[in-house]
Order: sequence, then structure tokens, then C-alpha cells
Amino acid sequence: MPESKPQPKVIIFTTPTCSFCNMTKQYLRQRNIKFTEVDVSRDAAAARDMARRSGQMGVPVLDIGGKIVVGFDRPKIDRLLGLK
Repeated sequence: MPESKPQPKVIIFTTPTCSFCNMTKQYLRQRNIKFTEVDVSRDAAAARDMARRSGQMGVPVLDIGGKIVVGFDRPKIDRLLGLK
């Protein structure tokens, strides 16, 4: 039986009106990936933090174990989470 690696910490920066954010969150939930959601429309400090990490202000931005994914980039998300 293969050992499963611990899931990296996942943070998703979102806004309530972002359809790609909602698709990303649904995708993660379907795969039982735990994540912390940060609403950058309500938290200016978080928005600045997201811009510092990603270099831009668009959402969604995911931080997966310290690696940044801009947008709903399924292949990159799967690779960083070790999903096939």
C-alpha cells in the first residue's frame, strides 16, 4: 500500500463574485482537499499579501505549500497536490 504524503497547506484568495473562484473551491472540495479561503474583497491586508505573493490582483490565487497558482489552472493544481 503506497504511503500518502501529507497534503500541503492550501490557501485560496477569492472574492464572492468570482465564478472561477467558486469553480476552484468546488474542485478542491470534490477531491477532499482542505483549504483556507481568504476573501480579498473584505480584507485589504490580505489583498496586498496576495498581490505580493502573486504579482497581480486577479483572483483566484492559490498558495499550495508555498507555490503560487494564478487562476483555475487544473493541471498545475493537480501537480502541486500530487493528484493524477
